[in-house]
This record gives sequence, structure tokens and C-alpha cells, in this order.
Amino acid sequence: MRGDYLVASLVDTNILVYRCDPRDPRKREAARQILRAGEKSGEFRISHQSLVEFVNSVTRLRGRTEPIMTLGDATRQAELFMSEFPVLYPNEHVFRAALYGAATYRLPWFDAHLWAYASHYGISELVSEDFEHGRMYGAVRVRNPFVALGLG
Repeated sequence: MRGDYLVASLVDTNILVYRCDPRDPRKREAARQILRAGEKSGEFRISHQSLVEFVNSVTRLRGRTEPIMTLGDATRQAELFMSEFPVLYPNEHVFRAALYGAATYRLPWFDAHLWAYASHYGISELVSEDFEHGRMYGAVRVRNPFVALGLG
């Protein structure tokens, strides 16, 4: 399965959330364009973890008076993401790689786990604003797409 994803990019939860978050219209539009381009090219992949985090993030209050989305809307959006992008699922090797990534790169657990998906599935690029832009973590390079747009 590793060889199937050599030209792909793994998309982090923050890009998915910005796609639906009305609080920053510039990042919302940028995320829409980023995801649209990734869908059109067929290069983007989404981890199971990012879908779980997406639903959790957009349905929680987090200092707001109301969540970004209702659970029903978040469910429909997650299903739409699943129809637009291949979803990668965890296994023992992903978990072990996450342990290694957390210890070696001193990444927070969920970041290490996301990196582990990319590493395990042979994905060379992680699209996220939560990691250091341009940094290599093993064979995985991080790209913050908002930097190029002057938003990162």
C-alpha cells in the first residue's frame, strides 16, 4: 500500500476546519481553494484522525457562543471530505511510528500521529500550519499553504 501514495500530500485538520470556519474569511477562502486544487489533482489524502479531529473541533464551543457547525452539518461535511479524498486509517505500524515521531522530533502526540500516517504511507508532504514550514521530519516535508498567501 505504501507505493500508492508516493506523490500524495496529507492534509491536516486545520485546513479542513478553516474550510468551514467563518471567523477568518481569508483563510476560509484559501482553504477552499487549497482543498479544491487537491481534489482536482487527486494528490490529497486525509487521515482518519483528521476527520475525527474535524468533527470534534467544529462542534465544540471553544470560547465561542456557538460551535462552528451543528453535529449534523459536521457529519455531512466529514462525509463530503470522505467522498472527495482517500482516507488513510491507522494500524499498529502507524501507532509505532507515532511513538517514534513523538520521541525523536519531540512532536505533540496528535502531531506525531499525523506525521506517522505520512511516514507510514510514504507521503512526502504534510500540508499544515501546525508544524514548522519547510522542515523535514524524516522523509516528510511540511508545507504551510498559508505562508505563500501571506496568511501564515
